[in-house]
Amino acid sequence: MDNATRTTPGDLASASGTCVRLFLCGDVMTGRGIDQILPHPGKPHLYEHWLRSASGYVELAERATGAIPRPVDPAYPWGDTLALLEQCQPDARIVNLETAVTTSEDAQPGKGIHYRMHPGNVSCLASARLDCCVLANNHVLDWGRAGLYETLAVLHGAGMRTAGAGRNAVQAAAPAVIGLARGARVLVFAYATETSGVPADWAAAAGQAGVNFLPSISARAADDIACHVTAARQAGDIVVVSLHWGGNWGFEISRAERAFAHRLIDAAGADIVYGHSSHHVKGIEVYRDRLILYGCGDFLNDYEGIGGQQSYRPDLALMYFTHIDAATGALRALSAVPMQIRHFSLRRAPREGVSWLRATLDREGGKLGTHVIRTADDCLALRWAS
Repeated sequence: MDNATRTTPGDLASASGTCVRLFLCGDVMTGRGIDQILPHPGKPHLYEHWLRSASGYVELAERATGAIPRPVDPAYPWGDTLALLEQCQPDARIVNLETAVTTSEDAQPGKGIHYRMHPGNVSCLASARLDCCVLANNHVLDWGRAGLYETLAVLHGAGMRTAGAGRNAVQAAAPAVIGLARGARVLVFAYATETSGVPADWAAAAGQAGVNFLPSISARAADDIACHVTAARQAGDIVVVSLHWGGNWGFEISRAERAFAHRLIDAAGADIVYGHSSHHVKGIEVYRDRLILYGCGDFLNDYEGIGGQQSYRPDLALMYFTHIDAATGALRALSAVPMQIRHFSLRRAPREGVSWLRATLDREGGKLGTHVIRTADDCLALRWAS
């Protein structure tokens, strides 16, 4: 049965109370160049081989696409997404925040790239009314454990939940709990792997702050996750398992990754497997009526003007809107809104960008049993066979 085109993002706002509507997106990187155009730019110095100042990324973008105003309103980087979120009214908004929010100077030695946003710019994140910032990724400790402590304090102080990092292993493993109407909840469990560039020594421990590190994507690791989920889950909960895994470029999804995602659904009862790390979108799978996003792609970055990987279109992004059956956790619909990053702000993607995203998701998803159609309002709707 082909049931994935019943709703578009506009329809989700009027969906019945039997469904849970989630907004998901890929990596949100508000540090470095983007931080420099916000009202409270942090110190711009970097330790990169190619650039020594974050302001250099602003200059690269301006050479590529034109002048960028500064300072901008804190909501500026979100561009058209804020109106779309208001239109769709998701029950929860979940992002992978791949930026430390800190003034720490404790830069990770030997690391090629360090992302940070000044705490004074946390209103940029708050303006999107985010419910959960996933922190299990390869940039949250760029500025040391002092930077992580400050990141946690600033985000929590602004009313945002976090998952995947904490002051110790228990806190890092604990899910973010998002309350919904009728007493239901969304639980977000977040994990980071070494394949995404997370050093093993970033792992949280009994007396050490860090990330919720996943040493392997084995059946045993999935069963360990199942124990954590079972201990926290209540009747009616929707479970999201966030995975920061794999490299930055390339569409391949390995057999091991598919097997791990499937076992998270079979053993851990995950309703959504929320994967990210690649700088571009990857194929989508629906397994036993559960959604698997293997790679959401970047959502917001400062890559304008950086050459070398244009064939992957890192300028294009997707807003994923899921429509989940509240009683069963089954996916009823997935709609995605194509966006493009221009002048460090998200805008509706041009028609050629929409076409590229549709063709790419259709090609890669076809290997996984899914297909994508373009709707009349230039959104993308997922099709699959139940």
